[in-house]
Amino acid sequence: MHSLTQSYMTGEGKGQLLYETIGSCFDRVVAANQDRPAIVVRHQDRRATWAEFHADVENLAVGLLAIGIEPGDRVGIWGPNSYEWVLTQLATAKIGAIMVCLNPAYRLVELEYALGKVDCKAIITAEKFKSSDYLALLNELLPEIAQAEPGALESPRLPCLRTVIRMGEGVTPGMLNFDAVCSLGGETERRQLQSLMRTLQPDDAINIQFTSGTTGAPKGATLSHVNILNNACNTANSMQFSNEDSLCIPVPLYHCFGMVLGVLACVSVGATMVFPGDAYDPVQTLRAVEEERCSALHGVPTMFISQLDHPEFGRFDVSSLRTGVIAGAPCAENLMKRIIADMHMDQVLIGYGQTELSPINHMTLPDDSLENRTQTVGRPIPYVEVKIVDQDDRVLPVGEQGEICTRGYSVMRGYWNDEERTAETIVNGWLHSGDLGTMDRHGYVRITGRIKDMIIRGGENIYPREVEEFLYSHPAISEVQVFGIPDEKMGESVCAWVQLKPGSALSEDELGEYCRDQIAHFKIPRHVRFVDEFPMTVTGKIRKVEMRQSMIDELGLQA
Repeated sequence: MHSLTQSYMTGEGKGQLLYETIGSCFDRVVAANQDRPAIVVRHQDRRATWAEFHADVENLAVGLLAIGIEPGDRVGIWGPNSYEWVLTQLATAKIGAIMVCLNPAYRLVELEYALGKVDCKAIITAEKFKSSDYLALLNELLPEIAQAEPGALESPRLPCLRTVIRMGEGVTPGMLNFDAVCSLGGETERRQLQSLMRTLQPDDAINIQFTSGTTGAPKGATLSHVNILNNACNTANSMQFSNEDSLCIPVPLYHCFGMVLGVLACVSVGATMVFPGDAYDPVQTLRAVEEERCSALHGVPTMFISQLDHPEFGRFDVSSLRTGVIAGAPCAENLMKRIIADMHMDQVLIGYGQTELSPINHMTLPDDSLENRTQTVGRPIPYVEVKIVDQDDRVLPVGEQGEICTRGYSVMRGYWNDEERTAETIVNGWLHSGDLGTMDRHGYVRITGRIKDMIIRGGENIYPREVEEFLYSHPAISEVQVFGIPDEKMGESVCAWVQLKPGSALSEDELGEYCRDQIAHFKIPRHVRFVDEFPMTVTGKIRKVEMRQSMIDELGLQA
């Protein structure tokens, strides 16, 4: 292997990138796998072969054409994981409409912002999920809908929104039913669909993902067929996937992890997608793996922790597992080792990236050393360039810490209708991640923190990731999150929230003693809180911003 001196590497690939639309790839794979199982949605008791699934996708596609959805129109999808969600993903791609992923946890203000930001023409919505009554929220946002003819909504708050399509069998004034839309298309629309398949281009925008940074309103990362199809295909190839495999997908579809690394990865090779539930549940997931004999399982680290630590873990047979992707947050070394040993996932991969990169730009591979598979996020994926730069955008020597930047096919087209923030993020084709890392001489990258996460204590730079890795080595600790809180004397002080393994005990003094003489004194947490859970996003990312605010309130600090 070529030895690097600078922190720059191009991912090596075999063959060509796919330069086709998602629709043409889907048709090609379906033709080769007609009678094989395509999708299992256990909580809806839905199963379909590729031929059956293809027919359902086509019915929705022509139905959307029949109600006036055209290429380039934005169609929102709002709800938890479901059969209808996956149909919407493939049907919008086939007609060239841009699917807008709406967080199932959105409330009124967030929903109105997202729909208005990208001028959605239609929204496809579930009835309800957890504490959210979607239909009631939509009626509150759009009081005109009750009197509107379905498909002819006129609202001053959202002037571009014309159609609301609701899932389920109930009837709601002003809304179309999902199943009814699937039966609307006729021969005219089917001919139109065939014509579109010849005119849509691989570089067309196909998906908008809202990503919220640490400041400002959410940004709509705009992704093309080429962006997400190749990222999905690379993931399938890295997992050594074929149409014999089945993937358990407990991660949410509205996020790139579910819809790209899950659905599209399966679509690209004809593997079976298995959805254990509408939202993540550890027992549901383990039961799905056992009963469907899944060969792969995706998840964020907190999902794997909750399965491994569950008191019923031992009664499930997960020996069918071989691979899967851990992504969405850094994975601690001891957790990776437990996943390999206790879940039979010898070929599990670590994926790293961000929504703006479709979403993966680094990945470990099954034949990487255990050290590289547990301590790094791997090397650049095929066909993308990665460099690590200093504050002046200069490439750093191997081993020095700087910001991770990526260039290549996976870089988003930009933030929808936001040239200023796009220009801040993409410079000369390079996407700046905001993540800090180091690259070794073979191209393996270690994530050392976020530029904005860094704690500055009395002039010392402290990277929470480094402190977390040390604390994970304590046998009583299951999960730990380290962050900075304001300190009048030092500027910031180190705070740790700690979740213990079941049956374990640990005091703040004992934890301090464990750190003493093992890590630098200024890195030892001054504040420790033992918690049962962490505030999380729907995708399982831990929200340090909420934890920090909680400590500020508790301690009466000035932010």
